[in-house]
Amino acid sequence: MKTIPISQFVSGTYVQRFQYKSFEPEPVDCQWVLDDPDIVMLLSESTLRLGELNAFSQLIPDVDFFIKMHVLKEGTKSSRIEGTQTNFDEAVQKEEFISPEKRDDWMEVQNYVQAMNQAIIDLKTLPLSNRLLKQTHKTLMQGVRGKQKLPGQFRVSQNWIGGSSLADASFIPPHHEGLENAMSDLEKFLNNEITPVPHLIKIGIAHYQFETIHPFLDGNGRIGRLLITLYLVSHNLLYKPTLYLSDFFEENRDSYYDNLTRVRTQNDLKQWLKFFLEGVRVTSVNSIQTFKSIIQLREETDLKIATLGKKQSLAKELVQLLYSNPILDSSDVARELQINPSTAKRLLDDFLSLNILKETTGFKRNRIFAFDDYLKLFRS
Repeated sequence: MKTIPISQFVSGTYVQRFQYKSFEPEPVDCQWVLDDPDIVMLLSESTLRLGELNAFSQLIPDVDFFIKMHVLKEGTKSSRIEGTQTNFDEAVQKEEFISPEKRDDWMEVQNYVQAMNQAIIDLKTLPLSNRLLKQTHKTLMQGVRGKQKLPGQFRVSQNWIGGSSLADASFIPPHHEGLENAMSDLEKFLNNEITPVPHLIKIGIAHYQFETIHPFLDGNGRIGRLLITLYLVSHNLLYKPTLYLSDFFEENRDSYYDNLTRVRTQNDLKQWLKFFLEGVRVTSVNSIQTFKSIIQLREETDLKIATLGKKQSLAKELVQLLYSNPILDSSDVARELQINPSTAKRLLDDFLSLNILKETTGFKRNRIFAFDDYLKLFRS
């Protein structure tokens, strides 16, 4: 198998097509040599922080409630990179609370969440493979803009990035005739357990390669970012899907795209990997802090509901509901807790008086309540 030092990587070549040139990437399923000390140090630090996050997440009771919020934040951020305008507070609400002009963007975020959750389930029976990526893409694109662009299928025509056409595109991915070979190589690389490559280096390279191949007509950015978390879960670096890099990529959007471009134009894989590893490190540290803040908020909230006396048992059920549904109305509470509407309204009033909830509409009827201190932990 071919051996490639990171510093000597050649990304690919441009091939003349009819009136344009497509970028044809070099295969990545090879023996990689880490020959840059800065990358080795960043790899060590990011791996350590990722391990701390994984250990910390396993200590938290009911962690799946909080992972749901992480996935919603990831869906919001990853979709925002692609141009949707849904914010986090809107993402956690029911569709009926969303204004009609915002529902398309809201649905794209919900599809991302559904795609991630389904892919995590599918990993129990499928390897991280092109088949899994296609299934995930089909879920991502169902019923939204782009639904006519071959959901669940690799493209059979040329696509491009930037510009209005091939003539003024900023980047033209590989021609569709070589797509199957390129994605087959990437699939082999992701599952190659014979040639040792550190996991974070492997998924960093794989993310770059996927974005370069751009195998779908639409949704490549979201699938490529989702691929990172799926890889970490499938190789047991994460017990639960608790690391999402879209927040880091969105916050450093120009650097994200510039570093991906530098690999193609200057063969600078080192700079991309440094950026990627720093993203893992920063995001792991931030996620640990979020979990710590959740624990503190739980303790503070439990102290507040302890003042409710006989209502305390029912109040604990409502708090548990709020961790997975932090924006709701009285009908949600009545239905989920199986209590009558008047009891639900009184309980919500108790939570308002304890400053656990905030009422968001200002109306006397059809009120909507938000667990705002909890939402703040995921807003940015």
